[in-house]
Amino acid sequence: MSADMMPAWLARTPAAREVVAAAGPGLLFLAWVGGALLVYAVRNRTRARFHDEEMDHRDAGGLTTPALRHFFAWLVRPLWQALARARFPPDVITKLSLVIAFGAALAVAGGRFALGGWLFLSAGLLDFLDGRVARATDTATRRGAVIDSVVDRYVEASFLTGLAWYYRFDWVLLPGLLALSGSLLVPYVRARGEALNVKVDDVGFMQRTERVVLLGLGTALSPLVDVLVAPRAASPRHYLAIGALLLLAVTSHVSALQRLRRVLLALGGEHRHEDRLRPLKSMVANALATGVDFALANALFFGWGMHGAAATVLGCVAGALVSFTLSRAWAFHARGGSLLLELARYAVASAATAALNGGGVALLLLVNVPFVVAWLLARAVVFAGFSYPVQRDFVFVTGARGKGQNPFRPPAAFTAGGAPRASAGAPH
Repeated sequence: MSADMMPAWLARTPAAREVVAAAGPGLLFLAWVGGALLVYAVRNRTRARFHDEEMDHRDAGGLTTPALRHFFAWLVRPLWQALARARFPPDVITKLSLVIAFGAALAVAGGRFALGGWLFLSAGLLDFLDGRVARATDTATRRGAVIDSVVDRYVEASFLTGLAWYYRFDWVLLPGLLALSGSLLVPYVRARGEALNVKVDDVGFMQRTERVVLLGLGTALSPLVDVLVAPRAASPRHYLAIGALLLLAVTSHVSALQRLRRVLLALGGEHRHEDRLRPLKSMVANALATGVDFALANALFFGWGMHGAAATVLGCVAGALVSFTLSRAWAFHARGGSLLLELARYAVASAATAALNGGGVALLLLVNVPFVVAWLLARAVVFAGFSYPVQRDFVFVTGARGKGQNPFRPPAAFTAGGAPRASAGAPH
């Protein structure tokens, strides 16, 4: 659609050029893929079903299906075969993808989302081609694999940095930064797992292919949504790109945690066979204790006219007793331990938890997070990062690690004099 074919109100807006930049390549892409899909379907019906050897051996992780991966391999096969016949250096393809990704980052930073999105997808395609060309020409080396892996990180990081720059004065900056950190953590966990001989390629639904497609299409096509939602806007919001960033911010970290869990399970450890319901039980116990605290404090203050400070203290004490009792008897099954020692440890852990929750809320309020949201976020983070682990591994240690242990006895790794004792055969 040319600018003179558009309605007058649209042709005078900044959205006009972005619509052309988004729709033009988009229509060509759809025509290419649609026509190829028809030819591919006819080919598979008249001949043996196409199978790509590398795709046959690729793990089943991510959101893409085996049929979709085979179709993509068939679709781009002429491209890498032509490059391989020409003996085009695969390292040059890798570096070209980085150059194009830098251009994509500059485009989105300057507000040209359609151009930036299509350039980013082009960089992702080149990343696929370089490996195929290297293997087809028998020039694949460990040096090239390292360069390719590092360039992949720079390609994603540069594009997300460009998006973050565009939204630098907007709340969208936060999910942009979360998406950036998550996209770096997913391959990092994989690398750490492989260093420990733990394979996690098939773990996580937001892998590199999915990240590139989500970000690239979400950014490239966002002007088409903007022209429908707010065609007269002087500074487009790019709602589709925002949606892609929000989705990536969540799913990338979920994928990283999925891979981390696989690595930890493969490495073993004392919590490998832990009751899966224990964290949920502990959360329920703490939630019930909070409810008792709140209800009692309000009843004492409003119903009986007690001083607010006294009502708050009594509510906290009642809530702590409920939490301790439920956690000890139900969540952690720690009936065989020393009650006094567990009470003392619980008091210390509760004081630290209260300080962390208060500090977390105060810090979140500094960045204008609503109080209720700040309260919930602080509670969730402190529970997952401190409250539950400290109750499992410190307060109710008897229930978590087996009954019959003497909670007053020092750890076996220490001698009577307090110095660590090296186990036989262990490096020290």
